[in-house]
Amino acid sequence: MTGGVTKRSVMIAGHRTSVSLEDPFWDALREIAEARGLSVQTLVGAIDAGRDGQNLSSAIRVFVLAAVRAPPRS
Repeated sequence: MTGGVTKRSVMIAGHRTSVSLEDPFWDALREIAEARGLSVQTLVGAIDAGRDGQNLSSAIRVFVLAAVRAPPRS
């Protein structure tokens, strides 16, 4: 497993922004979005809307960690 950081551009509320995350977080975010029937961009937008001033990259990491720790959805 590599831990390289990748910077990606996403559109949030009509504005383009760059987000830097380690590759395993991008992979997990993509899997979570797919499982929920969402695009990564839509999921990042939802995370952004609820982050209360927290750095977006950090908010995404915390979201991914919470999703991985949560019991499976039925």
